[in-house]
Amino acid sequence: MSDPMPSNRPSADEHLDMHRRMVITRCVEERLGVLHKQGKTRGPIHRCDGQEAVGVGATMALEARDVVTTTHRGHAVYIGKGLDPRRVIAEIFGRVTGYGGGRAGHMLVGSVEHGMIGGNAIVGGSIPAATGMALSFQIRREDRVALAVFGDGAAQTGICHESMNIAALWRLPVIFLLENNDYGLTVHRSEQSSVADYTVRAAGYGMPGEAVDGNDVLAVYGAVAAAAQRARRGDGPTLIEARTYRVEGFSTSDMGGYQDPKEVALWKARDPIVVSRTQLAESIDPARVERLETAAEEETAAAFEAALADPLPEFEPHGPSAPYATAPVHADAADFGEGR
Repeated sequence: MSDPMPSNRPSADEHLDMHRRMVITRCVEERLGVLHKQGKTRGPIHRCDGQEAVGVGATMALEARDVVTTTHRGHAVYIGKGLDPRRVIAEIFGRVTGYGGGRAGHMLVGSVEHGMIGGNAIVGGSIPAATGMALSFQIRREDRVALAVFGDGAAQTGICHESMNIAALWRLPVIFLLENNDYGLTVHRSEQSSVADYTVRAAGYGMPGEAVDGNDVLAVYGAVAAAAQRARRGDGPTLIEARTYRVEGFSTSDMGGYQDPKEVALWKARDPIVVSRTQLAESIDPARVERLETAAEEETAAAFEAALADPLPEFEPHGPSAPYATAPVHADAADFGEGR
């Protein structure tokens, strides 16, 4: 695994901000897990505990004008790209203040203002979307880059290979970031791919391929920053494989039992937040980092409180004789999801 080039390293303040966003993401995921067990979420939630360095490091290596597409497990990407945690949480809980007006849910959060083109519930669906955006940038001669974040399961889809082929052929300004967390649903990657090292596929398309430690936010940041520079020069796409691990289940409805506990323990020992904290200690007073983490936890708690107090959308009937409720539906944070 490669280290980021010195010229692509973030400043100390930028690293602190990445650390803060990773802590916020972790707090969001843990709180969602608690609320799901209490029956207060609608449907399964795809948590990204242990993978925060990929989404946060990659998005913060981009410019504000650049765009990102991501997967059903995209909370770290949302927070990394600068979306408001309160509005992300509001969307997850169907509140009108969410980025989709409470109608998109946790897998489909998007914000044009932030260049967050959206998550995607279709495995591999984010890849051609980012490739198409890159084509539009090239045609319009805009100095912008598209980033496609996808998993090892999506790497086996036909649309992934088609997108990479056309991106390399036309030298499109797109970065393919493969978030390899070892499992596609309940199946280990060794049962899905003929190669263990996904970066070797890059040569078949005529683009660079690089593997990085996906639990090291600095490594992810450096690799994506270098790929973005390459794309802006007109040198085409890059494939980056970020090796990480899914320490939680595929979703909150996952019964588990298919992951070796020793494997999980090994990866938890390399928690990306702990890795980042250790790196920061080399140049930043640990007390300052601790205060930042406490503030991030408090910010997340306040975001949940505010989001759950926000109103649900008001739905209009489909015509005068519609057999649906004709009055707005209201609920408060205390009874949301109870008994349903």
